[in-house]
Amino acid sequence: MLTEIDRVLLATPDSAAAAAKWKTLLGAEEAGRDALPGLGATRLTLRLGTSDIELLEPDGTGAVDDALKRRGRAHLFAAGAASPDPAAVAKTAVAAGAAHRHADGRDYLTLTIENAPIAFVISPPAERERVGGIDFLYEATVLAADQAGAVAQIRDAFGLDETCFTTITSEAFGYTGVLTLFEKGKLHRFEVITATDLDKTLGRYQSREGAGFYMAFAESRDMGAIERAAGGAGITIDRPATRPADLNSDQLWLHPPSLGGMMLGVSRPTMAWTWSGHPERVERIDA
Repeated sequence: MLTEIDRVLLATPDSAAAAAKWKTLLGAEEAGRDALPGLGATRLTLRLGTSDIELLEPDGTGAVDDALKRRGRAHLFAAGAASPDPAAVAKTAVAAGAAHRHADGRDYLTLTIENAPIAFVISPPAERERVGGIDFLYEATVLAADQAGAVAQIRDAFGLDETCFTTITSEAFGYTGVLTLFEKGKLHRFEVITATDLDKTLGRYQSREGAGFYMAFAESRDMGAIERAAGGAGITIDRPATRPADLNSDQLWLHPPSLGGMMLGVSRPTMAWTWSGHPERVERIDA
């Protein structure tokens, strides 16, 4: 059973430069440097909220080097999830057709979705003190043209209960999606989205890149600090027109160049329940 999104892994040709951006914009702090022979990469780990951001720089041949060559740029390479029994998760995933490798003290799983390798890392749960400008990661988003097929692969690989899933539609961004919630009543999930308008940004990205990770989402109690750090550059803000600037916006998105190749969405506390099956849980902001 998966319990939470606990990390994201970025493939980058320059981990130090990427780390500087996460530190400046979000107050991430360095938690360690080491090597991951299983991926053929060095790792610079940042702590952000109660989650980890792993910046992977290839040190030769291996999965990270292959991914950078295939995509031609830094990108969200893999999503990490915690489980009290990673071996059992791996066994279920292998039975559903995932490739598996146990290395570096954790389980690497890869699903082939529309001919693209979609990588996941499963680790035991860990307690982490909150650091920086977000509270925690709760979502990693997979973009796929065959939404039903991708959802079924993820459901079967991770033994998820589809009665916990919920759907989402965005006319503004031009997509439909399914949130494959890990547990009923909790936010953590993989999201699978499909572009419905190929003329919008997401649609153009899907046409150009095909299946793959698109972004991740986090929650923050201090959206204003992130807005101020960004200074209006590389950020999109969703704030009701009547809400003063000293109150939290509802959502914001940090564009990939701002964070070394990965887009990160951030929502204020409880806001994600608007589209996650329990809108009654959203805390009201009067202004």
